[in-house]
Amino acid sequence: MTTNVMFALIGLFLVTAFTNILATLKTILMSKKIMNPVYLLVFIDAMIFATTVSKVTSSDGIQFTIAYALGRTAGVFIGGKIEDRLALGILEVDLFLNDKNKATEIAKKLRETGYSVNNSLVRGNNEEKRYQIEVIIKRKEFKVLEGIIKDFGIVNPTMKIKTLSKVDGKITTTRLKEA
Repeated sequence: MTTNVMFALIGLFLVTAFTNILATLKTILMSKKIMNPVYLLVFIDAMIFATTVSKVTSSDGIQFTIAYALGRTAGVFIGGKIEDRLALGILEVDLFLNDKNKATEIAKKLRETGYSVNNSLVRGNNEEKRYQIEVIIKRKEFKVLEGIIKDFGIVNPTMKIKTLSKVDGKITTTRLKEA
């Protein structure tokens, strides 16, 4: 294999990984209804895709197809890692506890931190009393919530986590001060 072919394979891998990162980000932005950057991402992706596909289909040997496939795989992996770092979105987290005092204290701490919190008495399995804490939080701040729960000695709590498309009114979705 010549040096030019090696550079072509490495270039194909990198370009394909880059386009798949763009495609992953495009999907994430579309699901969050953030449309303006999507148009640019689609244009860039289409231009690169047309160029790469012509290179793969006009080449001899399977190595270009493998480089293309590996690039797509790496792009999805890297795109997923970027999405985890961005953590776009808003969550509604329902935390269920048996201990009324801990539930009250956790709700109080969350309010002091700046989150909108509702807490109520609910009935769990076999009609047993449970205490529910409902908090609206930015997805990227979920670790803050986990830290507060952990600070109260709660390990592996029962939680229901829902993704919200938006919130209106007097609901605070971000902390006001460091926890």
